[in-house]
Amino acid sequence: MTGDELGAEDRDAVLNRECFCVTLDSAGLLTAIQSEASDPDLAAALLVARPHLFAAMPVFLAEHDLKAMLDLIAAVEATAADPAYQAQVLAWAPAIARHDFGPRGAFMGYDFHLGADGPKLIEVNTNAGGAFLNAFLARAQGACCREAEDAMRAAPMAEFEAAVWEMFLSEWSSQGRTDQPRSIAIVDDRPREQYLFPEFLLAQRFFERHGVKAWIVDPGELRFADGLLQYEGETVDLVYNRLVDFALTDAGHESLHEAYIAGAVVLTPGPRNHALFADKRNLTLLSDPVAANAFKLTPDQRRSLSAVPRTVMVTAGNADELWSARKRYFFKPAGGHGGKAVYRGDKMTRGVWEEVQQGGYIAQELAAPSERRIRIDGEIKALKLDVRLYTYKGAPLLTAARVYQGQTTNFRTPGGGFAPVFVT
Repeated sequence: MTGDELGAEDRDAVLNRECFCVTLDSAGLLTAIQSEASDPDLAAALLVARPHLFAAMPVFLAEHDLKAMLDLIAAVEATAADPAYQAQVLAWAPAIARHDFGPRGAFMGYDFHLGADGPKLIEVNTNAGGAFLNAFLARAQGACCREAEDAMRAAPMAEFEAAVWEMFLSEWSSQGRTDQPRSIAIVDDRPREQYLFPEFLLAQRFFERHGVKAWIVDPGELRFADGLLQYEGETVDLVYNRLVDFALTDAGHESLHEAYIAGAVVLTPGPRNHALFADKRNLTLLSDPVAANAFKLTPDQRRSLSAVPRTVMVTAGNADELWSARKRYFFKPAGGHGGKAVYRGDKMTRGVWEEVQQGGYIAQELAAPSERRIRIDGEIKALKLDVRLYTYKGAPLLTAARVYQGQTTNFRTPGGGFAPVFVT
């Protein structure tokens, strides 16, 4: 591809449609991850068993779209700090979210769809997965055209690891701790069964390189005794939380719940972080210009929030109206995660609607994803994409994409999966 072919159309759109010359060095990626993981053979076996974890090609993103995303993230962060907003979202959050121990939440994830009128914020995640994997992925690309090479050179990868370590130190000190944690538990339910378990191995090695004991732990293996959270008799100073039980109420989570309430462990991200940012009911406020006028925001921040698709709660009062207009909406559970129990209105049956209108769902106006065309075995296929910005305190840590077919993002699409993002 030549520069002349890029013409007046946005360079990123042309590259996403026509550039097939940037490919993933799968063998190099596997070797790099093996060399970093604390158990190289296990890491290799896990990656081989996950053939659709990494996309075959990267995604290109226009610099002006990235700036719009960062402006919107800054607006959401400013909103979340506003007392009037906090009062509203904490009113529907679980009681545990009212505890404020200081941490801001490691690895926030802001997910966007790209459209002709700019990026749209689809949702916010407080324990966004994939950052460690994507950091390796961006280094395992090869390019044969100048535009791709320029974008790859511009990818800000060198600072990732230092920024992540500073993030965890900041979370530690924000709860009044000094020096640095001596031990960290990476916690999820049945962690070895999780699709992103390879990332846990990378995170474990990352912490160990910084002189910290690190364990990958099911919460049921933790004990709270004598004012300390313990794993196999050793004190846990900090928990890197990958649970989707955001209120810590599920069976087996009792020790972590007790230690958190007692302030005996630094937990990041925690229940308050989820309540302020990731409860999908919050989108009803962020997307409502009337509500935004009640918060202490600048005019530019209010304009940025207009890129949040209009979202409303599903209630008995608006159920008939939403059913009639269902083709315009996505329906999502307020406390959902990972695309589970999410329904596109034009594909929803009456039976599903009976469940949705019982409550606990939001209706979000459709913001169609853009496409990335890829070549697989000589055949060109058009896949959907979304872009995720990993952030801390509103500052970007890493930008990545997920490429997929189907209703929501998944890791079952040949040629799809996590993809690096190159800014043009």
